[in-house]
Amino acid sequence: MTPMTKDATSVGAPMDRLQGGAVGAPLDRVDGRLKVTGGARYSAEFPMANVAHAVIVTSTVPVGRITSIDTTAAEAAPGVLRVMTHRNTPTLPMKKTGFLVTSALSLMQDDRVRYNGQPIALVIADTLERATDAASLVRVRYGSTSKPTLDMRAARATGYAPAPGMGGQPDSKRGDVRAGLAQADVKIDAQYTTPIENHNPMEPHATIAAWEGDKLTVWDATQYVMGERDALAGTIGVAPENVRIVSHFVGGGFGCKGLMWSQVPLAAIAARAVGRPVKLVLSRRQMYGPVGARPQTEQHVVLGAKRDGTLTAVQHDSVSHTSRIEDYTEPCANVTRMLYATPNQVTTHRLVKLDLGAPTFQRAPGEAPGTFALESAMDELAVSLGMDPVALRLKNYAETDPESGKPWSSKSLRECYRIGAERFGWAKRSRDPSTMRDGNVLVGYGMASATYPTYRMPASVSVRLSADGLGGVRALVQTASQDLGTGTYTIMTQVAADALGLAPEQVRFELGDSRMPPSPVSGGSMTAASTGSAVFEGSVAARTKLVSLAIADVASPLHGALATAVSAADGRLFVTTESAKGESIADVLRRQPGGTVEVTTDSAPGRESAARSSHAFGAVFTEVRVDRDLGEIRIPRIVAVYGAGKILNAKTARSQLQGGIIWGIGMALEEETLVDGRTGRYMNADLAEYHVPVNADVGSIDVTFVDEVDPYVNPIGVKGVGEIGITGVAAAIASAVFNATGVRVRELPITLDKLMAVARV
Repeated sequence: MTPMTKDATSVGAPMDRLQGGAVGAPLDRVDGRLKVTGGARYSAEFPMANVAHAVIVTSTVPVGRITSIDTTAAEAAPGVLRVMTHRNTPTLPMKKTGFLVTSALSLMQDDRVRYNGQPIALVIADTLERATDAASLVRVRYGSTSKPTLDMRAARATGYAPAPGMGGQPDSKRGDVRAGLAQADVKIDAQYTTPIENHNPMEPHATIAAWEGDKLTVWDATQYVMGERDALAGTIGVAPENVRIVSHFVGGGFGCKGLMWSQVPLAAIAARAVGRPVKLVLSRRQMYGPVGARPQTEQHVVLGAKRDGTLTAVQHDSVSHTSRIEDYTEPCANVTRMLYATPNQVTTHRLVKLDLGAPTFQRAPGEAPGTFALESAMDELAVSLGMDPVALRLKNYAETDPESGKPWSSKSLRECYRIGAERFGWAKRSRDPSTMRDGNVLVGYGMASATYPTYRMPASVSVRLSADGLGGVRALVQTASQDLGTGTYTIMTQVAADALGLAPEQVRFELGDSRMPPSPVSGGSMTAASTGSAVFEGSVAARTKLVSLAIADVASPLHGALATAVSAADGRLFVTTESAKGESIADVLRRQPGGTVEVTTDSAPGRESAARSSHAFGAVFTEVRVDRDLGEIRIPRIVAVYGAGKILNAKTARSQLQGGIIWGIGMALEEETLVDGRTGRYMNADLAEYHVPVNADVGSIDVTFVDEVDPYVNPIGVKGVGEIGITGVAAAIASAVFNATGVRVRELPITLDKLMAVARV
């Protein structure tokens, strides 16, 4: 491990000041060795005696009813244990719990088909190969009930306002936009579109379900251990205390594993039906449709500005598609409400129902497509004004949250612009398109703002300190959180180590089991803020208890000392002003019954969180190179600077942001889920045809952090970095393409045919 200098952490130190030497250091992942040696077990890899395998059969039409389903051949196939359809699947209570929406599930409760790819049968056999073969023998006939609606543009007239939900109020208004536009010297009025995009984590959805009497254990790839426990219990009619969810490692989630989808209860009812554990792993094709995707959007943005760049009015109207079975809103315009200061603004969100699987959260839901539209429009405004894009943004810099009027908990966006422009060499940019060249290659520079809100939810944690019998001490910290590959195991170890005054190698952090103290969903970039605050406060509580025991113990050198005068570092408790006066934590523990100290604490945001607006901010600068003859786009370098509060681990945080930026490259240039307009079939439902960036597509990515101290946002001063990395990237690339070619592409992805169709570059 990386050597670190330990600083003392005083019991009386403010809760928002984590002072130790582990936090912030680029500590190697504590689970890294397990992962590279294959010791990390993902949900489908848990050894299970007598396990059966289930394979889902999906519909091949977008809408209709099942008129007949012949399972005779499948049931007679070798090794088949059961074939379940709507005819023999038990009726489920489908009780809604938490934010799970049961109407999005396809659990074979009736004969209706609501989208192409819907689960309509489940084949269970003794091996995966036999189950797969038998599934191909199921024969289904359908009766059409109506013509499917699959084209969002054709269905725009049926759009409607969504109900308030997780994206907040669908519409907003301040000032008078019509009057503001009348005052404008320059106006931008443009339409931007984004396609359906799929998550495609390396690990598909995977579930093992096993019953022991009336107790159910489920090993599942989930972003929400506690939420899934309650959702599954309500869906199949089991008491929550009789359901255990285990998820030690998740091979990527990005939002699609934030809700419980059909395969989890299907595995549970299948295991009950055959009386043995059942494993159900979705194929790559089944990852399209039944488990959500980012919906397609059409965004209309109108900007009005004075000649000096001052915004007089902003209008942002977003339309996204949803399904027949469940409303989901992509809150694209939310970012417009808070990013720039303007007295007159209106935003709206509308939905159009299509006969497709239900959309869901995808990395930076709302902000990712929303910043593409808003930041592209800002670049168009800068071009119309003959103004530098950075200067335009600084001209309209929001010193307070324009929507709520609240002060920011912290905001370092000015510094992000300045540092990013310097590191990138923005001053060398030519404002005139197609004037920067390298032989036959057109060079373009583009930039955009990045932002994502900071969320925090209640979380609980248990901390157990024990003497190890070798003169040392061990800490066990547990909470039912998740690690999606983001480094949660590592940063929580660092937080606990500093708060306890121990070295990271003395701390064991465990997560991923619903029997542990509850923790919220790993979504909304909230794990560090929520679970991290709980780990910190729980560790402080354990350290405080240790100090109390020591100062009350006549055998301790600290007997009679003031608690606020005692610090912890390097495995010792000592008087802050007299470091020699103290003793090891191990010695304190050895004098306690059982040699242990244990606490369980709850952590939740207080009233202070409502007094300020909290967001992470950043600035993205990109260079593109476009082949003048072929229209091929390459991105040799991206420079990005972020103000995201306290950085818990410089290495894992930078990795998260680089990953988000790479996803932004895919969003800008490659990603698009194609749907057959006649059948509703997902046409590129595999990693051969659904294009994502590979190594050859990614150039240099320079990520820098502003040293930002936020004393208000949460006890450890952190803002999540999991999602902000994708925001602004697509807009920066689109603007760079315009700067290189003079062609403005407003429809993602930016493929060479769109460049060539508008003008020969």
